[in-house]
Amino acid sequence: MSEAKGIDHWVAVLTQAELPVLRQTARDLEELRADDEKLTATAVANIIARDPIMTVKLLRYLQQHKHKIQTTEVIQVEQALLMLGIEPVFNKVPPAPLIDDALKSNSPALLHLLRTIHRAHQSSEYAKDWAVRLRDLHFEEVRIAALLHDIAEILMWCFAPDDMLEVERLRILEPTVRTRVIQARVFGFTMFELQRVIAEQWELPQLLLTLMNDSCAHLPRVRNVVLATNLVRHSAKSWDDPALPDDYKDISELLRIPVEDVMQMIAVDAGIACDINQPRRGLDD
Repeated sequence: MSEAKGIDHWVAVLTQAELPVLRQTARDLEELRADDEKLTATAVANIIARDPIMTVKLLRYLQQHKHKIQTTEVIQVEQALLMLGIEPVFNKVPPAPLIDDALKSNSPALLHLLRTIHRAHQSSEYAKDWAVRLRDLHFEEVRIAALLHDIAEILMWCFAPDDMLEVERLRILEPTVRTRVIQARVFGFTMFELQRVIAEQWELPQLLLTLMNDSCAHLPRVRNVVLATNLVRHSAKSWDDPALPDDYKDISELLRIPVEDVMQMIAVDAGIACDINQPRRGLDD
């Protein structure tokens, strides 16, 4: 049982393992590497920054090999590439193994993992857009924080798929019980607790840790990340999810625009019809 293994076991597993990446990431990087005219730090960064696991692999490697004279924290993928060099990254942080191979015998877990990664990507895009609206000059830091907000959950789908499927089964059976309570029951710890420990173990930048920490949501940039993650998680259930009205209200306060404008903006982004006059009841998630 995962509970018997404990959090220290899983921190060791995730620290020592070669983290798998999306097949599309590996394919796109291979094609880019073969074309010298297109091979630039920006082009490579655009591919890596879509894949949360490839992104955290790169940042972890950078932290492990940063120069002693480095005084500034690096979160942005392109900055990391410029510091390390494109060729060393290809050699030392290869886009392998592949998620598809790691979970080839567990299709249900693979499907859940891909959905979780998709939500992470959606959250990152919302967070980036809102950061730009708020004239945050370092909006890419906010985007990366949203992309990696649930990285522990993503990694555990790769390395503990059966236990993660048990969490999902119990979530469906007990819809009123919070997910973190079920995680603690199955694993003996929550994904948030695991994420905090591995982030410290990997010495990820302190700024990134802060931006990913929901308890710091009183800070505008962190609140941006939290609200983007909440919006995507709730809308993934249904665009009629009862938690969404509160999300719209919170986003309107963050962006300082009317709730109706928030709903229309999100409806356009999501390509859905949105009746702003329809009454909705908000519930705490």
